[in-house]
Amino acid sequence: MLTKAFHKYIDNFRGFSREIWILTLVTFINRAGTMVLPFLSKYLKEDLGFTYSQVGWIMVSFGCGSMLGSWLGGKLSDKIGFYKIMIFSLFTSGLMFFGLQHITQYESLLVAIFLIMVVADMFRPAMFVSLAAYAKPENRTRALTLVRLAINLGFAAGPALGGLIIMNVGYKGLFWVDGATCIVAILIFWYKVKEKEKSKYQDTEHPGEVLTASVFKDLPFWIFLTQCILIGIIFFQLFTTLPLYHREQFNMTEFKTGLLLTFNGLMIFLMEMPIVSYIEKRQLNKVKIVTIGTFIMSVCMFMLLFNEWEIVLWIMMFLMTFGEMLAFPFSNSFAMSRAPKGHEGRYMAIFTMSYSMAHILSAKTGMENINAFGYQYNWAFMGSLGLIGTALGYWVFILVSKEKRLNK
Repeated sequence: MLTKAFHKYIDNFRGFSREIWILTLVTFINRAGTMVLPFLSKYLKEDLGFTYSQVGWIMVSFGCGSMLGSWLGGKLSDKIGFYKIMIFSLFTSGLMFFGLQHITQYESLLVAIFLIMVVADMFRPAMFVSLAAYAKPENRTRALTLVRLAINLGFAAGPALGGLIIMNVGYKGLFWVDGATCIVAILIFWYKVKEKEKSKYQDTEHPGEVLTASVFKDLPFWIFLTQCILIGIIFFQLFTTLPLYHREQFNMTEFKTGLLLTFNGLMIFLMEMPIVSYIEKRQLNKVKIVTIGTFIMSVCMFMLLFNEWEIVLWIMMFLMTFGEMLAFPFSNSFAMSRAPKGHEGRYMAIFTMSYSMAHILSAKTGMENINAFGYQYNWAFMGSLGLIGTALGYWVFILVSKEKRLNK
């Protein structure tokens, strides 16, 4: 029985090209080393002594840099190719992380974090375009899921290890590990994967001028992006306000905070691919799945109103992970499905920018809510945003259903 279940689980990972597996390995190495992000708000607040408002503004700078980087990465991927952008982004941002540890002044950090994120987040849309180039169309959602598994497996190892590094070496150790893994990951990619010819994934039937008009007239896509922003605002609370809440409400150590995020990553590693394969085989509506995930994430925020027992944090993380497994793989896939072939870079740039916008709004809104009204108000506010996102998802479902009926 166990052997059969194991073989069934392994079957979900068949059919990918060599390039997809190497990209997955590179992503795992990179994300396992990304230890700065989960502890950034704690580093700024507890190690550098910044106020909630200053931490919020630095997170805004983080999001603004991410937004510009996502736009540049998508635009340049269509112009000069995803391959060059991926190599430049990870190698340069790795070097920049080495230098970041030496910047401790508030104004200097605002600029430094912005510049690092411009360079680092050029990688994301380029990586999405690489999946479109290296994965077969029928495997695209599963390829996205495979890369997400690598991200989350990396996150499963990273935060717990990061917590141990902080306790034994200090926050400075995180910057060395983060920079080194960026450089190692992209060197492996450069050595093992050759650049794919642009002609193989560019579609000359859809010139850029036509696409520019179509993107901004694509109403379902823009409503969907708004839903993604709301999903992102809720999700990023895990890395901005929640680590502070763990310490202030429950007196949890960095290691325990890391374990909670590790729990999230392990759940996704074990369960996301089978869930995605199940949904894909039954051809369930992607927008409907994302909307169910949004609703679950909303409920998780309301759960945090029960602040007497630490066990609530684990139950909340368990349910939040389910919401994440439904919302994120299929939101990526839906966004990619709206793009004309050869112009995925621009669509995915706008899509990834929505999460950068979410990061800006999530950090600043969360910190200001806590500063003015306390944690309880923030959780109720975030839960309410999730309900609005659920309603928007239902609206997109109606619009896309009408489109399909009209195109028959």
